[in-house]
Parts: sequence; structure tokens; C-alpha cells
Amino acid sequence: MSNLPIEEIEDDEIELFEHHRILVDKGQSLMRIDKFLTEKVANATRNKVQRAIDAGFVLVNDQPTKANYKIKPLDEIRVVLEKPPRETDVVAENIPLDIVYEDSHLLVVNKPAGMVVHPAHGNWTGTLVNGLVYHFQNLPEMKGNAGRPGLVHRIDKDTSGLLVIAKSEEAMTHLAAQFYHHTIERTYLALVWSEPENESGTIIGHVGRSAKDRKVMDVYPEGSQGKHAITHWKVLKKLRYVSLVQCNLETGRTHQIRAHMKFLGHPLFNDAMYGGDKIRKGTQFSKYKAFVQNCFDLMPRQALHAMSLGFIHPVTKEKLYFETPLPEDFQSVLDRWENYVTLD
Repeated sequence: MSNLPIEEIEDDEIELFEHHRILVDKGQSLMRIDKFLTEKVANATRNKVQRAIDAGFVLVNDQPTKANYKIKPLDEIRVVLEKPPRETDVVAENIPLDIVYEDSHLLVVNKPAGMVVHPAHGNWTGTLVNGLVYHFQNLPEMKGNAGRPGLVHRIDKDTSGLLVIAKSEEAMTHLAAQFYHHTIERTYLALVWSEPENESGTIIGHVGRSAKDRKVMDVYPEGSQGKHAITHWKVLKKLRYVSLVQCNLETGRTHQIRAHMKFLGHPLFNDAMYGGDKIRKGTQFSKYKAFVQNCFDLMPRQALHAMSLGFIHPVTKEKLYFETPLPEDFQSVLDRWENYVTLD
């Protein structure tokens, strides 16, 4: 979690943690900030809000404010406190959601790259879950998964694509069972460095945290640690220096595709955590280096997209299948590689 020292309010020895960040809507009418926060923040009372304002814990556009301040459209309001927020605290935020499908039991969302799925250290606001609790009431939570309403699976912050969200307890139970038994169909598209020798294959290797860096997952093919993981892959397009690969998950471990493809010797394009943010194949000519850097700038994230999702509806028992095209940044980089190797 990032510490937020606010020198105008407290001395440098006190650490302040961001609990809430609210961007006021464009159409918001003028309203006293104490009344506004009482309505927006769960379990807040007017007295609690006023005390926090008086103590300097409420900032508007990074400046301390007063209880009678009237908020304006596009004001950024931050509430910072001396204690870190609890992981089960979820603030409802009016975040637009790209809903591909919805009924009374579930919805399928197309998550953009850059959006964190649920609140956690360093990302307490602006997540998919913050948006879900704003748009939907009483979403269920899996046992032991407090603070993550509706979630039965997740994808990485900088991975784009499809997620299924449970809206009822029945849906959550059935969907969780399908994930547990690996009957959910999940297809990802990845742009990886170089061209694999084979056209397709299966990677079987436990995935677990690296002893050197806990943020990174390593592959342990002998099964000495980590969790059993299986990824099926096949090459869709070879572009000399990079390849477009389809990956189908049989299991769903943290960073599974990213770790498995690196283990195979083909890290994802621009995946900084797994070494894909450097030139791994190709010449050292300045023209080529400039081209690759331009592609990195166009897609400043790992080239991974959760393209499709297939499962049995928990109530109707109908087979559902959803697919979403590559987002603009990914498609743009892919087009550039195709043009580059054609002209080269």
C-alpha cells in the first residue's frame, strides 16, 4: 500500500492512507461536502464527516477543505486517515462498465486493461468491484472472499477481456463449481516474443511465487512447490520476431499464462514483470529498435486478452458463450507487426 504523507496537514512522521477517492460527476449540482460524503460513504454520519474535515483528513483537489465547502463538478475528493483501510471495505463508485450480457443471475463484463479487479493494497478505489457495488445491490460473496462481491474469478490489472460476475448466491455456487472442476472454457490471445518451434503444445508445470520476488510467479515442473497448472496453446500467426498465440486454460493460477509462456521461452510482448519489455528477438538496428519502442508505447502493458468465455448457465442450464475482439491498443500493435514483417 502506498503511504500518502500530507505535509500541509500532519508532520512527516505520521503516515496517512487513502481510504476513499471520489471524482465528482460532471452533472453534480453544488452541495456541501459534508452532506455529499455522508451520502456517498458507507456508514458515514454527518458528525463523523465533519470531524474528519476539521482534522484535515478530507482533501479537495489535494487541498484541505471546510465542512461548508460546496463541491463542484469534476472535483477530486480524497479521504485520508492514519490507519490503513480494511480489505473488506468497498466504496461504491460510479465507474462505467462494459456489460456484454446480463440477466437476473449473472453478468459478463469486458474489463479494460489498466483496471484492477478488486480492492487491495495500493488499489483501494477505481476497481471493477467498486463499480459493481455502485451499479448492483446485494451481490453475493464467496466464503473467505470478503470484500470481493460478485467475483468467482479474476484477471490481471493489465490484461483485458471477459469476466463473469455472479448476481445471486445460486449463480455464485454453480459458477464456482464449474471453475473448480475446470469446465469453464477460457480462451486468451497473447502476443509473444519469437516463433515457437512447434505449432501447438501443452505446458504442465506447477506455478508458485518466486523465492527471489514475491510479485513474480515461477514454474516448478517437478511439482516441488506451487499449484498444479495446465495451459494449452497454439500458434495463430507467426510474424518472424513475435507470434500471436491462443492459450486455453485448464487451470486458473495467478499469472499462469505469463509464467508458462516465459518458461516456454516466449515471454509476452511488453510484459515487464516477466522480461518481455526488452527486445528478445530481432536485429539491433536503430530502425528496428525504434519500431519496437513505438509498439511498447502504443501498448504499455503485457499483450494478453481474455477473448472468450464459455460456461453452463447456473439456472437455465443453457450453454453460454461470449467473445470480445482485441482492444484497440493490442490490435494496433498486431497490425504494425504484420506491416513491418511484410515490408522488411
